[in-house]
Amino acid sequence: MNSGDGPYSYAKYSSYQKAIVDAAKKMLVEAISDNLDINNPSFGSSNTLRIADMGCSVGPNAFIAVQNIVEAVTLKYQSMQQNPQALEFHVFFNDHVANDFNALFRSLPPSRPYFAVGVPGSFHGRLFPKSSLHIVHSSYALHWLSKVPKEVMEINFLGLKNRRNYSTADEVLEVFSRQYKRDMQSFLTARAQELVGGGLMVLLVVGMQNGAIFSQTCSGMVFNLFGSCLMDMANVGLVSNEKVYSFHFPLYYTTPKELGALIETNGYFNIEKIEILARPVEHESPDYRICSFHLRAAMEGLVEEHFGKEIVEDLFERYTNKLEENSFIFDEEYRKETHLFVFLRRKITEYSSEEKPEAEIGSEE
Repeated sequence: MNSGDGPYSYAKYSSYQKAIVDAAKKMLVEAISDNLDINNPSFGSSNTLRIADMGCSVGPNAFIAVQNIVEAVTLKYQSMQQNPQALEFHVFFNDHVANDFNALFRSLPPSRPYFAVGVPGSFHGRLFPKSSLHIVHSSYALHWLSKVPKEVMEINFLGLKNRRNYSTADEVLEVFSRQYKRDMQSFLTARAQELVGGGLMVLLVVGMQNGAIFSQTCSGMVFNLFGSCLMDMANVGLVSNEKVYSFHFPLYYTTPKELGALIETNGYFNIEKIEILARPVEHESPDYRICSFHLRAAMEGLVEEHFGKEIVEDLFERYTNKLEENSFIFDEEYRKETHLFVFLRRKITEYSSEEKPEAEIGSEE
């Protein structure tokens, strides 16, 4: 994500993600009210409640989500005639080591009702001691993969040889699906070790409808247009074909059915709720330049790392023009993306010899 508060910063162009957090607030409050057991010894043994936000980026959306959780927990304590004033909140903001934590902490709310700390590292592996967290939250982050699967390189070579872009071919999507399954198992198993028994996990996950084909969704066509801009630039010698065919965004859009099955297979959590959130209200005629800025805020770093800074301005100008030329992709018939509210509770069981050993968590296959 682009850090700081510059013209293409994530802080400036993440309003859609904020709208998802806002849309989930009512569900979040209700779910915590129904499922937070303050009589659980794991919660009652200390006056400190520890919350982790996974994939926090640079704010401010992470702060809004955490504030919603703190308010929901406070309301729960009040409803049980408990004194919330005796409760202290310790919040851990996590993201990759390259995240701009300085920008994050500069924008922390000055009157926040919690103690804040940054935790750098991949959420696909362990980050905290066993049974140390009470609530885990992640919003708009779990569609990011831990890496582009190595098997894609073989398909890239085939595409380069045949002069065909395989970026949304069935074989590529299957490879990304397998990587997503591995990553989710690592994520869930790591969080199962870190959460106390009965601990809660709130996930806001971007995906697509059951049975949808990614290349036929608005998001899929958006990424295809971006890829076509790179191919246009390769055709006129601005970038090499090898660079274009070896570039992939490490993203995967799951479905409610697939995600539910992965959680069940993992076995460490009870699924309390999986529900599709209402899509945020958008303007009938999108501002194509603003749409381009949103993608740039999230993806410019990956583009620069792979291609260098020289092509960035030209690339995103071409992309903006292509969005306008292909405005049909924003029609309702292609809006098959979903935003899932997933609420899980850690099963209260002792660690057994059958559970995945800690060394395997986050391991690469």
